[in-house]
Amino acid sequence: MTKPELVQQIITLLSRDLEVFLAGARAAHEAATHAENQPDNEYDTLALEASYVAQGQANRAQEIRQAIDTYKQLPVAAENDVVRLTSLVTIEAEDGTRKTLFIGPVAGGVKITDQQTDIMVITPASPLGRELLGKSAGDSVEIMTGTTCTEYELVAVR
Repeated sequence: MTKPELVQQIITLLSRDLEVFLAGARAAHEAATHAENQPDNEYDTLALEASYVAQGQANRAQEIRQAIDTYKQLPVAAENDVVRLTSLVTIEAEDGTRKTLFIGPVAGGVKITDQQTDIMVITPASPLGRELLGKSAGDSVEIMTGTTCTEYELVAVR
């Protein structure tokens, strides 16, 4: 999969997530304003709770919209030996497990599957993203997760 195709897959996945959150926001809004959920007394908070859920869903939908816009405007860098925004990086842990990562501006944690390979989006703000920026194939990085330090070798940078 090329990097432009990967970016398009990320946009498609985010668009699906947006639909889910918008539907959730609509359902929560309907619950908050439904006549049966109007409070009978000062302790009846069902409508208030539903309005909080609706607001949370709407806020998340807005974040996803912004992420989609960011990816639509994202200039995909040409192949490069140095890790930077829009690099596709393969790393290998000490135990031999490999991970393929896409350095994206937002939407860290999104996972795209290309044939048999999972590609995880990470951002430069993440600990691993910060460590990878500026590195080249053959370099190593160490990441602390809790009390465990894991060393990764950069196998490939595209």
